[in-house]
Amino acid sequence: MKFFKQIYFLVVLATILTAAKMSAQSIEQTAQGVKFSAQNLNIHIEFYSGNIVRVYKTPKDVSYEKKSLSVVKSPEKTVVNFEQKGNNIILKSSSILIDVNSVTGGITFYDTSGKLLLKDKDYGTQFSPLSEAGTSIYKVREGFLLDKDEAIYGVGQIMDNKFNRRNSFHHMQNENMSTYSPYFMSVKGYGVFWDNYSISDFNDNPQELSFDGKGYCSDYYFMYGKNADGVIAQVRELTGKAPMLPLWAYGFFQSKERYHTEDESLDVLKKYRKLKVPLDVVIQDWRYWPEFQKTDSLWNSQSFDKERFPNPKKWVDEIHKLNAKLLIVTWPGFGPKTEQRKEFDSKNMIINFDTWPPKSGARPYDVYNPEALNIYWKYLNKGIFSYIENDGWWLDSTEPDHINKKESDFTLPTYLGSYGSVKNAYSLMHNKGIATNQRLTNSNKRVVILTRSGFIGQQRFGSNTWSGDVVSSWEMLEKQIPAALNYTLMGIPNWNSDIGGFFAGRWKNGGGNKNPEFQELYVRWMQFGAFTPMMRSHGTDLPREIWNFGDRGTWCFDAQEKSINLRYKLLPYIYSTSWDVSHNNGTFMRPLIMDFAADTKTHDIGNEYLFGRTFLVAPVTQYNARKWPVYLPQGSSWYNFWTNEYFKGGQTVVTDTPVDKVPLYVKAGAIIPFGPEVQYSTEKKWDNLEIRIYPGADGEFLLYEDENDNYNYEKGSYSTIKFKWNDLAKTLTIGDREGYFYGMLKSRKFKITVASYDKASVDALSKFVKVISYNGKEIVVKL
Repeated sequence: MKFFKQIYFLVVLATILTAAKMSAQSIEQTAQGVKFSAQNLNIHIEFYSGNIVRVYKTPKDVSYEKKSLSVVKSPEKTVVNFEQKGNNIILKSSSILIDVNSVTGGITFYDTSGKLLLKDKDYGTQFSPLSEAGTSIYKVREGFLLDKDEAIYGVGQIMDNKFNRRNSFHHMQNENMSTYSPYFMSVKGYGVFWDNYSISDFNDNPQELSFDGKGYCSDYYFMYGKNADGVIAQVRELTGKAPMLPLWAYGFFQSKERYHTEDESLDVLKKYRKLKVPLDVVIQDWRYWPEFQKTDSLWNSQSFDKERFPNPKKWVDEIHKLNAKLLIVTWPGFGPKTEQRKEFDSKNMIINFDTWPPKSGARPYDVYNPEALNIYWKYLNKGIFSYIENDGWWLDSTEPDHINKKESDFTLPTYLGSYGSVKNAYSLMHNKGIATNQRLTNSNKRVVILTRSGFIGQQRFGSNTWSGDVVSSWEMLEKQIPAALNYTLMGIPNWNSDIGGFFAGRWKNGGGNKNPEFQELYVRWMQFGAFTPMMRSHGTDLPREIWNFGDRGTWCFDAQEKSINLRYKLLPYIYSTSWDVSHNNGTFMRPLIMDFAADTKTHDIGNEYLFGRTFLVAPVTQYNARKWPVYLPQGSSWYNFWTNEYFKGGQTVVTDTPVDKVPLYVKAGAIIPFGPEVQYSTEKKWDNLEIRIYPGADGEFLLYEDENDNYNYEKGSYSTIKFKWNDLAKTLTIGDREGYFYGMLKSRKFKITVASYDKASVDALSKFVKVISYNGKEIVVKL
């Protein structure tokens, strides 16, 4: 018996030693990570920086080299400490500690103090072979474990009126009004981007959070930023910075579906100028092109109908003479008689399914083919950009529209594989082709793109995503806010919606533009739009120009004009915020969790937000609401912008909301520059700005200025002036001006005002203090 026990002991010992040897042999330490095999998977963990880790998995014995469409960052030199403890591998950078189980494939992320952040589940990655159109591919699944009460955000622009994405399921298929990326951000200060472009599923339940899609690998990036700003900084570091848009892009845009002739849009612009209501941009929607025998066979020919647009170059020149800009629409689909379609067909660069409009024979081009992107630009440049010198693009249907759907459509081939396996990146690639080619053609105009879809990485192309063809209703207005906030938490800062909602036919029988409820809905939507990165009026069924709602002196006209004028007064603040977005990875629309995550009440609040770092906006989303509850977060005190009433944070206040006022609060310590009254963004220089101080805390503001367009700012042609408020000493320090650009003001005046703590009338919001002459040298003002 003793003999058998010895034999058993030796066998067990040999087994353990063999397993340990095999384990040691299968683990390869790399310069900034580790490679190993587990559960029939090849797993490669690599630090891209101290804060970003890539986890790349493929089926064992399957070699696949991934080329990302979103990620532009290469791994930077990073010190990574390596330690092996039995079957576990410990990797540690300056910010992240990773514990890897080399047997189960489980990966646990901690901060360097040992705080648990996220678990990539043991046995949580699955590859199931599929065959699509005769090609082998996999159904891929990646599963994570979160804390029970951990709030998460992102996933996409989702019209369900929810903010926190816990315990939700979403079929991620980018379509009109639904824009997704496989990404989530945690209130714990980390984010995960699963770099996959297929139609996929996001599912969070008490058991796990998972992504399910198609592909050849599971490829995700774990980003630790400590807070939401830090995560967004890592997203932009990984997938691209957001460039500056020109100053005019932050003015007011007027559009409708559609202006039929060049004279119609010119008359709209002239009437705005006559009424002295500010306007910077008019947009030309579809069907400016020839309509062959009243059919759509020339759909999106990127040329002008000679009867309705007889002199398009003169038309744009007239728009420019009236100190406005033109955005013009272009689509990804082409009618069968267009020259573009003929060339794309001849080169097998069409994805062969039906796109808009119905019964036209229009098909979308293959944006995944680099040559196709250049061909698209060749026609767009010749027919429009270099011909009429328009100022920006409206990229409609960038999902793209898909009609008469068949399941087999999603297995159609593209340059990068089946359509269904890359579909969600369609907008990303379409935007990329136009943005990169425009910069190569003319770098004196910053790229401005209005687009109907998006994907992580699209922020680097000057793109502003709008929420799609939403209906004109109070319910839909309410849904816009959390949808926008989750979208911008994906690191894509530019977002907007059709002011008033696109489809307004429901209001026709009730008086249309003169229906009091539609008028109020439109005004409330405009108040929201004034505090989004693009303020744009658009829609169908009912015209949206301001005079269609009444004359000046009527409440609806005056309320709209008030919002537009406030937007223009805030342009120095908005443009400086744009610099913060571009230079410091900032965010325009900041959910309360970005600045007040320690206040747990903010974790589920998606109906109010900070615009920039100062204004708290709580849009009214109900008819005839003249009182509105606003939660003021802990961690700051607040002023009612309209009355200067002063409140401590950590409470809900009921705010008076007459129809011409959006609930608007300002953080104590804020310093806000107010610009002149203008009819367009560059009408007057900023040589006499009001600098308004809101006491109650220390604060600072960086005023940014440049040439307002072109890319010279990338070469250092810009200036900044830092304002610092010392609340205890009651001093304002206006720092030395830094930098230089052509046309810069050498001297100027600042009118300093201080908000009073008392309830004030509309005409006495701030106490005038003094006028300061400033020539670029530091001044300390005692107030």
